[in-house]
Amino acid sequence: MTRSQTTAVITAHGQPSAPAPAEADLAGTARAVAAHLPGWDVRSATLADPGRLETVVEDGAVVYPFFMSRGFFTSKVLPGRLQGRNVRMATPFGLDSGLPDLAAHAVQQAASQRGWPLNALNLLLAAHGSARGPRAAEAAEDFAARLTPLLPGCTLSLGYIEQAPRLASAAAPLPAQSLCLPFFAQAGDHVKEDIPEALEAAGFGGTVLPVAGALPGAPALIAAAIRRASLDPSASE
Repeated sequence: MTRSQTTAVITAHGQPSAPAPAEADLAGTARAVAAHLPGWDVRSATLADPGRLETVVEDGAVVYPFFMSRGFFTSKVLPGRLQGRNVRMATPFGLDSGLPDLAAHAVQQAASQRGWPLNALNLLLAAHGSARGPRAAEAAEDFAARLTPLLPGCTLSLGYIEQAPRLASAAAPLPAQSLCLPFFAQAGDHVKEDIPEALEAAGFGGTVLPVAGALPGAPALIAAAIRRASLDPSASE
Protein backbone atom coordinates (compact mmCIF):
# COMPACT_ATOMS: atom_id res chain seq x y z
CA MET A 1 0.00 0.00 0.00
CA THR A 2 1.46 3.35 -1.01
CA ARG A 3 1.57 6.40 1.17
CA SER A 4 -1.41 8.00 -0.63
CA GLN A 5 -3.49 4.89 -0.01
CA THR A 6 -2.90 5.20 3.72
CA THR A 7 -4.42 8.66 4.00
CA ALA A 8 -7.96 9.00 5.30
CA VAL A 9 -10.01 12.17 5.66
CA ILE A 10 -13.00 12.19 7.97
CA THR A 11 -15.43 14.89 6.93
CA ALA A 12 -18.58 16.18 8.60
CA HIS A 13 -21.03 19.02 8.14
CA GLY A 14 -19.62 21.19 10.90
CA GLN A 15 -21.15 24.41 12.20
CA PRO A 16 -21.24 27.25 9.63
CA SER A 17 -22.00 29.89 12.28
CA ALA A 18 -18.93 28.88 14.33
CA PRO A 19 -16.68 26.42 12.48
CA ALA A 20 -13.84 26.13 15.00
CA PRO A 21 -15.48 24.08 17.82
CA ALA A 22 -16.91 21.47 15.44
CA GLU A 23 -13.58 21.32 13.59
CA ALA A 24 -11.76 20.68 16.88
CA ASP A 25 -14.31 18.03 17.84
CA LEU A 26 -13.85 16.27 14.51
CA ALA A 27 -10.08 16.39 14.92
CA GLY A 28 -10.55 14.57 18.22
CA THR A 29 -12.58 11.91 16.44
CA ALA A 30 -9.81 11.57 13.84
CA ARG A 31 -7.24 11.02 16.58
CA ALA A 32 -9.41 8.32 18.17
CA VAL A 33 -9.86 6.62 14.79
CA ALA A 34 -6.12 6.82 14.07
CA ALA A 35 -5.49 4.71 17.18
CA HIS A 36 -7.23 1.86 15.31
CA LEU A 37 -5.36 2.48 12.03
CA PRO A 38 -1.63 2.15 12.67
CA GLY A 39 0.38 3.40 9.72
CA TRP A 40 -2.43 5.62 8.41
CA ASP A 41 -2.49 9.39 8.24
CA VAL A 42 -6.00 10.21 9.49
CA ARG A 43 -7.07 13.81 8.87
CA SER A 44 -10.31 15.73 9.35
CA ALA A 45 -12.21 18.56 7.71
CA THR A 46 -15.70 19.94 8.17
CA LEU A 47 -17.53 21.29 5.14
CA ALA A 48 -18.26 24.45 7.11
CA ASP A 49 -14.56 25.42 7.29
CA PRO A 50 -13.94 27.12 3.90
CA GLY A 51 -11.31 25.37 1.80
CA ARG A 52 -10.13 22.97 4.50
CA LEU A 53 -11.43 19.82 2.81
CA GLU A 54 -9.71 20.66 -0.46
CA THR A 55 -6.47 21.35 1.43
CA VAL A 56 -6.28 18.08 3.37
CA VAL A 57 -7.54 15.66 0.69
CA GLU A 58 -4.95 14.16 -1.61
CA ASP A 59 -5.28 11.71 -4.49
CA GLY A 60 -5.70 8.13 -3.35
CA ALA A 61 -7.17 9.10 0.02
CA VAL A 62 -10.17 7.42 1.59
CA VAL A 63 -12.84 10.00 2.38
CA TYR A 64 -15.08 9.05 5.27
CA PRO A 65 -18.46 10.88 5.42
CA PHE A 66 -19.25 11.35 9.11
CA PHE A 67 -22.90 11.82 8.19
CA MET A 68 -26.02 9.84 9.03
CA SER A 69 -27.34 9.32 5.48
CA ARG A 70 -26.63 9.67 1.77
CA GLY A 71 -28.58 12.89 1.69
CA PHE A 72 -27.94 16.28 0.13
CA PHE A 73 -24.50 16.88 1.61
CA THR A 74 -23.06 13.42 0.94
CA SER A 75 -24.62 12.94 -2.50
CA LYS A 76 -24.34 16.50 -3.86
CA VAL A 77 -22.14 18.85 -1.83
CA LEU A 78 -19.30 16.47 -0.95
CA PRO A 79 -18.82 15.03 -4.48
CA GLY A 80 -18.93 18.59 -5.82
CA ARG A 81 -16.18 19.68 -3.45
CA LEU A 82 -14.09 16.64 -4.44
CA GLN A 83 -14.65 16.90 -8.19
CA GLY A 84 -11.51 15.94 -10.08
CA ARG A 85 -9.96 14.18 -7.08
CA ASN A 86 -9.09 10.48 -7.21
CA VAL A 87 -10.45 9.29 -3.87
CA ARG A 88 -12.32 6.34 -2.38
CA MET A 89 -15.57 7.11 -0.61
CA ALA A 90 -16.48 5.09 2.47
CA THR A 91 -20.03 4.31 3.57
CA PRO A 92 -21.53 7.15 5.66
CA PHE A 93 -21.47 6.55 9.40
CA GLY A 94 -25.25 6.33 9.84
CA LEU A 95 -25.52 3.56 7.23
CA ASP A 96 -22.83 1.33 8.71
CA SER A 97 -24.25 -2.16 9.27
CA GLY A 98 -22.41 -2.35 12.59
CA LEU A 99 -23.99 0.81 14.06
CA PRO A 100 -27.20 -0.85 15.35
CA ASP A 101 -25.15 -3.35 17.40
CA LEU A 102 -23.04 -0.55 18.84
CA ALA A 103 -26.15 1.46 19.75
CA ALA A 104 -27.94 -1.57 21.21
CA HIS A 105 -25.01 -2.20 23.53
CA ALA A 106 -25.05 1.42 24.72
CA VAL A 107 -28.81 1.31 25.33
CA GLN A 108 -28.57 -1.99 27.21
CA GLN A 109 -25.75 -0.65 29.36
CA ALA A 110 -27.63 2.57 30.17
CA ALA A 111 -30.79 0.64 31.06
CA SER A 112 -28.85 -1.80 33.22
CA GLN A 113 -27.12 1.03 35.10
CA ARG A 114 -30.56 2.39 35.99
CA GLY A 115 -32.09 -0.96 36.82
CA TRP A 116 -34.58 -0.68 33.94
CA PRO A 117 -35.58 -3.94 32.25
CA LEU A 118 -35.69 -3.79 28.45
CA ASN A 119 -39.30 -4.93 28.33
CA ALA A 120 -40.30 -1.83 30.27
CA LEU A 121 -38.01 0.59 28.44
CA ASN A 122 -38.97 3.26 25.91
CA LEU A 123 -36.30 4.37 23.47
CA LEU A 124 -36.74 7.59 21.51
CA LEU A 125 -34.56 8.14 18.45
CA ALA A 126 -34.08 11.86 17.88
CA ALA A 127 -33.19 12.32 14.21
CA HIS A 128 -32.66 15.26 11.88
CA GLY A 129 -35.06 14.52 9.04
CA SER A 130 -35.06 16.88 6.09
CA ALA A 131 -37.31 19.09 4.00
CA ARG A 132 -34.92 18.57 1.04
CA GLY A 133 -35.70 14.89 0.47
CA PRO A 134 -36.42 11.49 2.00
CA ARG A 135 -32.89 10.16 2.49
CA ALA A 136 -32.39 11.39 6.07
CA ALA A 137 -35.65 9.89 7.30
CA GLU A 138 -35.05 6.67 5.37
CA ALA A 139 -31.68 6.23 7.08
CA ALA A 140 -33.21 6.81 10.52
CA GLU A 141 -36.09 4.42 9.81
CA ASP A 142 -33.73 1.74 8.51
CA PHE A 143 -31.55 2.14 11.58
CA ALA A 144 -34.62 1.83 13.83
CA ALA A 145 -35.73 -1.31 11.99
CA ARG A 146 -32.30 -2.91 12.48
CA LEU A 147 -32.06 -1.80 16.11
CA THR A 148 -35.50 -3.01 17.25
CA PRO A 149 -34.78 -6.78 17.16
CA LEU A 150 -31.56 -6.21 19.10
CA LEU A 151 -33.56 -4.76 22.01
CA PRO A 152 -36.32 -7.33 22.60
CA GLY A 153 -39.26 -5.90 24.52
CA CYS A 154 -38.10 -2.29 24.19
CA THR A 155 -40.59 0.18 22.72
CA LEU A 156 -38.88 2.32 20.07
CA SER A 157 -40.19 5.55 18.58
CA LEU A 158 -38.83 8.19 16.20
CA GLY A 159 -39.00 11.97 16.31
CA TYR A 160 -37.48 14.51 13.92
CA ILE A 161 -36.15 18.05 14.09
CA GLU A 162 -37.14 19.09 10.56
CA GLN A 163 -40.15 16.95 9.66
CA ALA A 164 -43.07 15.04 11.13
CA PRO A 165 -43.40 13.36 13.49
CA ARG A 166 -41.74 16.19 15.37
CA LEU A 167 -39.54 15.32 18.30
CA ALA A 168 -41.69 17.11 20.89
CA SER A 169 -44.79 15.20 19.75
CA ALA A 170 -42.96 11.86 19.85
CA ALA A 171 -41.52 12.57 23.31
CA ALA A 172 -44.68 13.90 24.95
CA PRO A 173 -46.35 10.56 25.81
CA LEU A 174 -43.19 8.83 27.04
CA PRO A 175 -42.72 7.94 30.73
CA ALA A 176 -39.69 8.80 32.84
CA GLN A 177 -38.29 5.31 32.23
CA SER A 178 -37.16 6.35 28.75
CA LEU A 179 -33.90 6.90 26.93
CA CYS A 180 -33.32 9.29 24.03
CA LEU A 181 -30.61 8.47 21.50
CA PRO A 182 -29.71 11.37 19.17
CA PHE A 183 -29.18 9.89 15.69
CA PHE A 184 -26.46 12.41 14.87
CA ALA A 185 -22.75 12.18 14.12
CA GLN A 186 -21.67 15.31 16.03
CA ALA A 187 -23.15 17.33 18.86
CA GLY A 188 -23.85 20.55 16.99
CA ASP A 189 -26.60 23.11 17.53
CA HIS A 190 -29.37 20.61 16.77
CA VAL A 191 -28.14 18.41 19.63
CA LYS A 192 -27.18 21.19 22.02
CA GLU A 193 -30.21 23.42 21.42
CA ASP A 194 -33.03 21.96 19.31
CA ILE A 195 -33.24 18.55 20.97
CA PRO A 196 -33.20 19.87 24.58
CA GLU A 197 -35.79 22.52 23.68
CA ALA A 198 -38.10 19.93 22.10
CA LEU A 199 -37.72 17.52 25.02
CA GLU A 200 -38.33 20.30 27.55
CA ALA A 201 -41.46 21.37 25.67
CA ALA A 202 -42.65 17.77 25.78
CA GLY A 203 -41.97 17.40 29.49
CA PHE A 204 -39.62 14.51 28.77
CA GLY A 205 -38.26 13.13 32.04
CA GLY A 206 -35.99 10.44 30.66
CA THR A 207 -32.26 10.31 30.00
CA VAL A 208 -30.51 11.59 26.88
CA LEU A 209 -27.61 9.45 25.67
CA PRO A 210 -24.55 10.75 23.77
CA VAL A 211 -24.98 11.24 20.02
CA ALA A 212 -24.47 8.09 17.96
CA GLY A 213 -21.13 9.38 16.71
CA ALA A 214 -19.80 9.68 20.28
CA LEU A 215 -20.87 6.25 21.53
CA PRO A 216 -18.14 3.89 22.77
CA GLY A 217 -16.89 1.84 19.86
CA ALA A 218 -17.58 4.49 17.21
CA PRO A 219 -13.89 5.13 16.39
CA ALA A 220 -13.28 1.40 15.81
CA LEU A 221 -16.39 1.24 13.61
CA ILE A 222 -15.14 4.17 11.52
CA ALA A 223 -11.66 2.65 11.23
CA ALA A 224 -13.09 -0.64 9.95
CA ALA A 225 -15.17 1.22 7.35
CA ILE A 226 -12.10 3.12 6.15
CA ARG A 227 -10.18 -0.14 5.77
CA ARG A 228 -13.02 -1.68 3.76
CA ALA A 229 -13.21 1.32 1.45
CA SER A 230 -9.45 1.26 0.86
CA LEU A 231 -9.77 -2.32 -0.45
CA ASP A 232 -12.98 -1.83 -2.44
CA PRO A 233 -12.47 -0.75 -6.08
CA SER A 234 -16.17 0.20 -6.33
CA ALA A 235 -15.58 2.91 -3.70
CA SER A 236 -13.44 4.94 -6.14
CA GLU A 237 -14.78 8.35 -7.17
